[in-house]
Amino acid sequence: MWGSKKGKFGSASGTTLVARDTTIVGDVHFSGCLEIEGIVQGNLVADEGSSGEVSVAENGRVEGEIRAPVVVIDGTVEGDVFSTERLELASRGRVLGNVHYAMLEMAAGSEVNGSLTHSDAVSTPAAKQPDPFIEVTEMGADGVVQAVPSKAAKS
Repeated sequence: MWGSKKGKFGSASGTTLVARDTTIVGDVHFSGCLEIEGIVQGNLVADEGSSGEVSVAENGRVEGEIRAPVVVIDGTVEGDVFSTERLELASRGRVLGNVHYAMLEMAAGSEVNGSLTHSDAVSTPAAKQPDPFIEVTEMGADGVVQAVPSKAAKS
């Protein structure tokens, strides 16, 4: 069960280790595998389209959100977790926040102090869509750009 997957450092695209006596303050954007044995005070965000994997070891701690396809928690996370593929909560795993997952494996002894929300595809916030009711015309000869309501807004 635990450890029977690809292995601790199973990613082919590189592994980043936050060692036991290390504290990182700020957000971490990554691809590949991110191993947390120390403390991160910030969000962990896998690069879009990557197969990013976060692993929080027994004494590891994250004080922020985690957004990654694969998340393995055997330490403590104080923040929401968004896993688009697989989330594993090991027996010492503890989450103080809401958990959004596509597939969940939860061992006896693990804790979630928040809600569990299943979704086939956990989405990350989408890029802001243009307002369908505003149509922007090109700049005129006078150098003025005008916002004009679209046909949808007029009907």
